[in-house]
Amino acid sequence: QVQLVESGGGLVQPGGSLRLSCAASGTFFSIFAMGWHRQAPGKQRELVADIISGKTNYADSVKGRFTISRDNAKNTLYLQMNSLKAEDTAVYYCNAAGRLDESTGFDTWGQGTQVTVSS
Repeated sequence: QVQLVESGGGLVQPGGSLRLSCAASGTFFSIFAMGWHRQAPGKQRELVADIISGKTNYADSVKGRFTISRDNAKNTLYLQMNSLKAEDTAVYYCNAAGRLDESTGFDTWGQGTQVTVSS
């Protein structure tokens, strides 16, 4: 099984920065995709950014402000969030997809970390 543990959320003022981390643990063969999603109260979960086979992709609402990166040696995903806005307030979830072995895939989610942007 693969477990994802997010950290780094918290309360920040508008214009501030936060860095989220997502550490993957367990036994697996490979991870080919990792990403960050978020869900605000009363809204559907949406993609924020992901890395698939080394290529990054961002939601239009965060382009130029957020940066996703991955440390393969540490099996850790990061999301650097700058110039935060009130509308970035949400629970942020990490997602990973890959293979447990040559024939078994997995797609798993972390428990989420709260990001609140408020003065």
